[in-house]
Amino acid sequence: MIDTDDPYLTGQLLIAMPALRDPRFARTVIFMCAHNDEGAMGLVVNRLIGSISFDALMEELDIAREELPVPWSAPSIHFGGPVETSRGFVLHSADYTSEETITFESHLAMTSTVEILRDIAIGCGPRQAMLALGYAGWGPGQLDEEMQDNAWLNVGADDDIIFDQDLDSKWPYIGQIWTYIGQRMDKVAGHWTREFGQTLDCWTRSGQSLVNLNLH
Repeated sequence: MIDTDDPYLTGQLLIAMPALRDPRFARTVIFMCAHNDEGAMGLVVNRLIGSISFDALMEELDIAREELPVPWSAPSIHFGGPVETSRGFVLHSADYTSEETITFESHLAMTSTVEILRDIAIGCGPRQAMLALGYAGWGPGQLDEEMQDNAWLNVGADDDIIFDQDLDSKWPYIGQIWTYIGQRMDKVAGHWTREFGQTLDCWTRSGQSLVNLNLH
């Protein structure tokens, strides 16, 4: 549920509006890790980095993955954003915590240590996890201005959108969000008309996808 009384968006999702043309953020979905009067920081959850694998990342960090007794699927590496692209973050379920873990409400958390990568590699990590390199950052008041310009839509965080490994499958959830907007325009911040909401609904139903794996 969207809290329209809270001016800050920590713990929510940002969805790029169709008019946002910046290639770094066009058609992205971003989980907001921090937002206050000093700025904002978030992780893109629907772009992958195809040039590096989890196993390659483990080798680069000199972490040996032990043989597991059950089949193990290595997590994908996401493009978290254009800032500090060599810095890693793990957005995960709150069943895993450490001293460095930051929690969001009751079911999500973020950890940025080598230890969590090692725990994931040996099967002792969180139940759900999304690994990202880099992050999206905004200076003081910058995101607030972009929200006023309707560059982004904020919605409550959804585990299916954040953790689903099949990026294409995230699209139906986004389509549901557009439908919600069209029905409840008076409950969402912004200066849209109902006709524009209907246009957004048609835009999603046309089969266009937020997923863009080609990073330039």
